[in-house]
Amino acid sequence: MSNPIDFVTLDTDAFEYGGVEQVAPGIRRIIAKNPSKFTYHGTGTYILGEGDVTVIDPGPNLDSHRDALGAALSGETVRTILVTHCHADHSPLAAWLHAETGAPTVAFGPHDRPGAEPWDIGEDPEGFGIAPPSDDAEPDADAAEEDGAAAEVKIEESTDHAFTPDVVVNTGDLAASGSFASTSWMVTALHTPGHTSNHTCFAFDDGTTTSLFTGDHVMGWSTTVVSPPDGDMAAYFESLRVVAGRSDDVLIPTHGAPVTDPQAYVRQLIAHREVREQQIVDAIRGGLTTVQDMVTTLYAAVRVELHKPASRSVLAHLVKLVDDGVITTEQPGKPRLDSVYAAI
Repeated sequence: MSNPIDFVTLDTDAFEYGGVEQVAPGIRRIIAKNPSKFTYHGTGTYILGEGDVTVIDPGPNLDSHRDALGAALSGETVRTILVTHCHADHSPLAAWLHAETGAPTVAFGPHDRPGAEPWDIGEDPEGFGIAPPSDDAEPDADAAEEDGAAAEVKIEESTDHAFTPDVVVNTGDLAASGSFASTSWMVTALHTPGHTSNHTCFAFDDGTTTSLFTGDHVMGWSTTVVSPPDGDMAAYFESLRVVAGRSDDVLIPTHGAPVTDPQAYVRQLIAHREVREQQIVDAIRGGLTTVQDMVTTLYAAVRVELHKPASRSVLAHLVKLVDDGVITTEQPGKPRLDSVYAAI
């Protein structure tokens, strides 16, 4: 049993697709109509400041969202476009917004890192994750949220490989600045790899409150997908601990509602992952040697169609456990979906 998490929901009555909402002083949000198991109700694009503004995560290549964002920005000058990472629900409209405004795009880097080690994670066995024809059970909502899985066998989020930022930032770098009314603000970058290698949070500080825009690193409605080869569980643990150790007043994810008790909430996320990791170690010590056997046992109460996405999450934990020297594989090289595992 995994540790409980105090998820924060966003009522569908609390927003209107394409509408502009004032989330906090100097912060506005527009939600794209792209709901899914990965995106919750949809992608939230944020506008910081007034007059001269910064946009965070312009969102998916969706005409209705592009038009809504264009209308919201009418009469204002976009100075900077910040992108948390390059999944297709976050970065694609950055190219359009840059072309329209001339504002530079700012991020840690592209999804495809130069010199990154290629890694074939292998495949699940044929037939794994496919329900028998008679299985008409409803999806398990908690499990779908936990692993970010769609009810159909969609393994992971699609990636915007075309995105490359105009300006590269790393932890502590000034990413944007401006003002609203008589209040000055600044945004600094915080590189938080794990969900993706280039994932970056952005800290908005108006002198009174620090709001950390967490992209998909921390989401209030769900735990985060960590899917190899780009997803890295060890990096994700470390990045969560970095956020837990900060003194931000609120976390604002791209999907869902703000998290108003950041440190306690992020500690719950860490504990949840630690419990899952121990379950995997115990499963291997109990004689389960393959990813699929572990998923079938640990996710026995979860709809079969969700087992393939769950296998990616389990693999991410296994990579970390092998690197930690807790378990090993019979085959040389990095762990794969088709590797055979054993306790050390």
